[in-house]
Amino acid sequence: MTSERRERRVGLWLIGARGSIATCVAYGLAGLRTDLLDPIGLITACEPFHSLDLVGWDQLVIGGHDVCRRDLTHSAGELVKSGILRQDLVSANTAEASRFEARIRPGILDGPDVGFADMDPKSAELGSLAPREQVAAITRDFEEFRAQENLDRVIVINLSSTEVFQREKEAWQSLPEFENALDREENQPASILYAYAALRAGCPHVNFTPNVGASIPALAELAEEVGLPHCGNDGKTGETLVKTALAPMFRARALRVLSWQGYNMLGNRDGAVLSDPGHCESKLANKDQALRSILDDDEMHTHVGIDFVPSLEDWKTAWDYVHFEGFLGVKMSLQFTWSGSDSALAAPLILDLARLTELAAARGEKGAMLHTAAFFKSPLGGGTNDFFAQFARLIDYAEAAGR
Repeated sequence: MTSERRERRVGLWLIGARGSIATCVAYGLAGLRTDLLDPIGLITACEPFHSLDLVGWDQLVIGGHDVCRRDLTHSAGELVKSGILRQDLVSANTAEASRFEARIRPGILDGPDVGFADMDPKSAELGSLAPREQVAAITRDFEEFRAQENLDRVIVINLSSTEVFQREKEAWQSLPEFENALDREENQPASILYAYAALRAGCPHVNFTPNVGASIPALAELAEEVGLPHCGNDGKTGETLVKTALAPMFRARALRVLSWQGYNMLGNRDGAVLSDPGHCESKLANKDQALRSILDDDEMHTHVGIDFVPSLEDWKTAWDYVHFEGFLGVKMSLQFTWSGSDSALAAPLILDLARLTELAAARGEKGAMLHTAAFFKSPLGGGTNDFFAQFARLIDYAEAAGR
């Protein structure tokens, strides 16, 4: 690859722009630009990524959609109070935060979530529109962002809360069937409408949520048709990251895992959303699937519980108990406790994925970005959930792209 760097401006359009993750992304990016932060947790700041023509911090412009009325300053204040954001970082970047806030537009919500207490009235109005009209509205936001900021490319990244679980629909199986369903005004999950609008608008798409997004066959077909890369689903930041690193150890040593019991406690708005069984079902499916795919034992017992604990604010604690069998039938156990901030863990991954997605688009790649599997609980395109095998694939991609 040439040592010359491309001059470009790249937009990051964040769905859930006033949420904790997006707030950490915004202030984190500002801190990287001004050297107030070191690039800790950023894979693309390490070798072998240095030789790649990745978009620079000063070339990124952030905008987004949200459905709530609180402003970014309020979200930042909550994170300062929780000990996630530093006050000096927030104080030094008030002007940048104001510019980001000015680029946030009212978003759309899933039908079951319309009418929650903090909802922007304009989002409620959008929710009353037919699916095609909702797609047209959010597409205009993408296009205006691109034009007003003189952007070479816009990448849409979904950071929204977990949607209510939905069974696969017949209309999702092909692009013509899906578009016919839109014409018939059949309601679709908001995440699917965002992904469809993004791809139709020429924007690569990243789904960091457990929501359906672009994972349906119809949108996989669309990504190939329009020649755009996309990746997802469900960012792997904490407990599941540990699971996908530990589970291969048991398999490699031929130790039989009998039970893997997990229990999660979390605060903030994501915790409040997951306290609803319908939303929680979507999250639990991905957390359980990753472990089972590695150990491949139908007799193994697994369970993950999630409880909302408001006082934890943006912090999460996960306790896991692993009961396993060794030689001579001896039963043993491993326990671990993970305590961390999902928002602070997720933010650098969002910046990594933005850079990798922009690179893939510039290289003319299309379809599911298989090399990004290490970032997700349920990676598009399938494959192993073994973290080390996934990470090796990412390194192989970076080395090949850098030649």
